Amino acid sequence: MACFIVTAVEAGVSAIATKVVEKKEQSSLEKTGTEVEAVKVPFSRKLGWLRNMLAGGSALLAFEHIWHGEVTPWFPFLTAAANAEDAAEMFHEMGTVGVGMAALVTAVWGGMLAVSAVIEKRAAKAAKEEPEG
Repeated sequence: MACFIVTAVEAGVSAIATKVVEKKEQSSLEKTGTEVEAVKVPFSRKLGWLRNMLAGGSALLAFEHIWHGEVTPWFPFLTAAANAEDAAEMFHEMGTVGVGMAALVTAVWGGMLAVSAVIEKRAAKAAKEEPEG
């Protein structure tokens, strides 16, 4: 009914976090005046991956809920919010299914970070071993 709202909220929080991290990365670059290693992906970009995964999944789920008539263009927008019994069921679904989906997407993103770290280490090692000439 409204499980997509949980992932949408997490996508919004990660979007804000991405902007904050980008500003910190920019200010640290300006202070040090050095370039970042070419083989490292900035953390702000990695947070962008999470934001895109969450926003895309949330948009797809919202479309599915609209398709099935669970979301309407008039107040209260969520058909389950019309009465107390349905609202309790909706909040239960948000707490179980919505949080579960958001946690799964975040765990997959964590796996992506682990794979990215391995690739970055390999690239850094290869760059150090490469003869200059």
